[in-house]
Amino acid sequence: MSARGLARGVIIAFGATYLLLPLAGVLEFAMRMRRGVYSFDAFFTVFEDHRFGDTFLYSTVMALVTVLIGMLIVLPAAYAVRLHAPRLRATVEFVTLLPLVVPAIVIVFGYVRLYGSDSWLPLTDSDFGADALLAFGYVTLSLPYIYRSVDAGLSSMDVRTLSEAAESLGARPVTVLLRVVLPNIRTSILSGAFLTAAIVLGEFTFASLLDRPAFGPFMQLLGASRAYEPAALSLVAFAFTWGLMALIGAIGGRRKGT
Repeated sequence: MSARGLARGVIIAFGATYLLLPLAGVLEFAMRMRRGVYSFDAFFTVFEDHRFGDTFLYSTVMALVTVLIGMLIVLPAAYAVRLHAPRLRATVEFVTLLPLVVPAIVIVFGYVRLYGSDSWLPLTDSDFGADALLAFGYVTLSLPYIYRSVDAGLSSMDVRTLSEAAESLGARPVTVLLRVVLPNIRTSILSGAFLTAAIVLGEFTFASLLDRPAFGPFMQLLGASRAYEPAALSLVAFAFTWGLMALIGAIGGRRKGT
């Protein structure tokens, strides 16, 4: 084995140990719920709690809504900027980075002040209004990841040439976007969508202050009153997130092979 191969193996082994050893510790702790015996009782307790299914389903639906709204906003904007206004690209990138700078607690307090019970539009007084605020809050949080995924996909193709070729054949801009651009950046869109789903699944601040039955507050509530179940629940959330990442790789690899 060459020195480069040995160094690569050492780095991979170190990275795997760094990532997997804490997970092994969490799994070992979660399986000690029954005294003196390793068992999956903590996992069964979590799955049998009706709040797990209810909150997980709610967050999944909110993730789908967030991805849909985010893509409807970001995809046309990124396409238009790259095709018609490349000078605005730096400005758009700066705007999409703001959610990483402005804390989520500041954004949600602004929502409460603007749309609370004493405001001119009391959205927080109804479930639909609060859900709408939560969805748009999630869109705000996911903007950096959705925009960069879409922009990376657009940068990997010749957008101008493909668009001009399609328009010369009579295609309208919407048709170009849906039938020419979209299929070529499918993997990038899926990456942004799955990252958004992972963010929504574990988000706590927005859901808690808007009093919504989401998965993040359920994880926090369970962690405040139980010992072993939170460890099991964190492993379930981790497995779900990494399952999404594996799905991105599988779809991307299949697309490349095709």
